[in-house]
Amino acid sequence: MKHFLVLNGPNINLTGLREKSVYGAKTFDDLMAEIRQEADKLGVQVRFVQSNHEGELIDALQKAYFDGLDGVVFNPGGYTHTSVALHDAVASIPLPTIEVHMSNVHAREEYRHKSMTASACRGQIVGFGFYGYIMALRTLAEEI
Repeated sequence: MKHFLVLNGPNINLTGLREKSVYGAKTFDDLMAEIRQEADKLGVQVRFVQSNHEGELIDALQKAYFDGLDGVVFNPGGYTHTSVALHDAVASIPLPTIEVHMSNVHAREEYRHKSMTASACRGQIVGFGFYGYIMALRTLAEEI
């Protein structure tokens, strides 16, 4: 059975509470439930990690590799635009990683238009809310 890491960065745990006009009213727990439901349909396992700390995100990526997971769905949050360290962590592990953002970062503030992590990822999905995670999970499940 395929096993994927769903990794979320800073403030994603506040989904449903913060900036509802951008992220909607569904909660982080709702997001995890939708992903788990899709994983069950696809016959895959998911491991969830959320952290507001860059080093913990790096540790989770490395652990996914050493634990033999098959791929990563990754929303680096605000670190997307600033973290060379996360770029290097993704590039360092030979796991297909798909970067996901609920909002269309390219239609937001200028500083959000550049992703430091995307070039290390297999692809990037932006602007589809929770469904972006589902698309990423399906892609990994079908391509691995």
